[in-house]
Amino acid sequence: MTRTLIQELSQKIGEQVTIRGWAQAVRDQKSVQFVVVRDEAGLAQAVLVKDDPPTELNERISSLMVESAITLTGTVVADERVKLGGLELRIDGLEVDSPAEPEVPIAADSALDKRIDWRYIDLRRPDRRLIFQVQSTVEHAMRDYWNKNDFIEIHTPKLMGSASESGAELFKVEYFDGQAYLAQSPQFYKQMAMAAGFGKVFEIGPVFRANPSFTSRHDTEFTSVDVELAWIDSHEDVMSFEERWLAHVLGVVKDVFGGEIENTFRTKIEIPELPFPRVTLEEAKGLLREAGHDAVPGPGHDLDPASERALSALIEERYGHELVFVTDYPSSVRPFYHMRHPDDPSLTRSFDLLWRGIELTTGAQREHRYDVLLAQAKDKKVDTGPIQYYLDFFRYGAPPHGGFGFGLTRLLMQLLDQENVREVTFLYRGPHRLTP
Repeated sequence: MTRTLIQELSQKIGEQVTIRGWAQAVRDQKSVQFVVVRDEAGLAQAVLVKDDPPTELNERISSLMVESAITLTGTVVADERVKLGGLELRIDGLEVDSPAEPEVPIAADSALDKRIDWRYIDLRRPDRRLIFQVQSTVEHAMRDYWNKNDFIEIHTPKLMGSASESGAELFKVEYFDGQAYLAQSPQFYKQMAMAAGFGKVFEIGPVFRANPSFTSRHDTEFTSVDVELAWIDSHEDVMSFEERWLAHVLGVVKDVFGGEIENTFRTKIEIPELPFPRVTLEEAKGLLREAGHDAVPGPGHDLDPASERALSALIEERYGHELVFVTDYPSSVRPFYHMRHPDDPSLTRSFDLLWRGIELTTGAQREHRYDVLLAQAKDKKVDTGPIQYYLDFFRYGAPPHGGFGFGLTRLLMQLLDQENVREVTFLYRGPHRLTP
């Protein structure tokens, strides 16, 4: 049996074909029956005249439940009256591969948690499928740019003997006679690749955060996109790379899916102009105060979500740009391995990239000098015993380096104007969600 995808039917006018998919709708009228079939390529209408008395095929269609998996054979006929592509199939045969139960448990307007309970049915919707077609294109575009710029892909361990980020967000797991932790980030191992002389590396892989938050942008397992670059002069080199790379990715997505995204999600993909605006954290707070924003975080504090949204709105109003780098965060709110400014050690050579009010990436130049790294760890009261293996990476010559990381779902959420990372996650994991 040769299967024809629905998107190929326009090339098969007058031919008998076999399509396989799901029964999206069944209309059993007095003299004619209609079946709308959905496959991964689109929708098609199939029609059968109802005999008197009804044939076995008529009766099979009469009893067909929506969302049943079916194989349908028919002749393709052009008919401009048909809204689904101006053609239909005159049914010659229909087999039910797997029947659906009479009542589908969810609809497009069901509550999000209910739809996640039945995620595989929810993902049958064409708009949900589009999300993951876009995700696939995003990752291909990322890799294409990395490959053209001589990056090496690495796969770092997800079981670790110590924390790679804040110890407060660790998942502990039994490990033979001891204890291990699920990786919160590939950070340490990206830096090991720099010390190993890899030059430029990337990874797309899972990370885990024991974060009890229930916000629209938090999850406990997500796909992290990470980049690290060697032989840089400052964090400016990292930001410069990221903006070029991100503009490339958005350009590819627009070329492939721009029209479909606009029609489906009512949002246009704009290719950002380079360079992206840059403001220091203190300059950002000054802009917020000038605009009368309430409760601007004080010195030594990061921007809260409300301030990030307000700042993005100000940047778009003043510069016509949806993205902004916020730089020079205080060392008090950054990890010990972020390099500090030589003229002001209270600040780090670090940045966040905001997109439409959401923190998309966090990046920095890393401290590559062993003695300075030890001093900064001591200053922040970091117990260096469990991470001595990491510190050893810098004992035998490490290049100046830096990089960034972010959650893939946040990028998709902003790109497709979705309200929650759960909508753009294949299977979401949160504090109370471990199924399906």
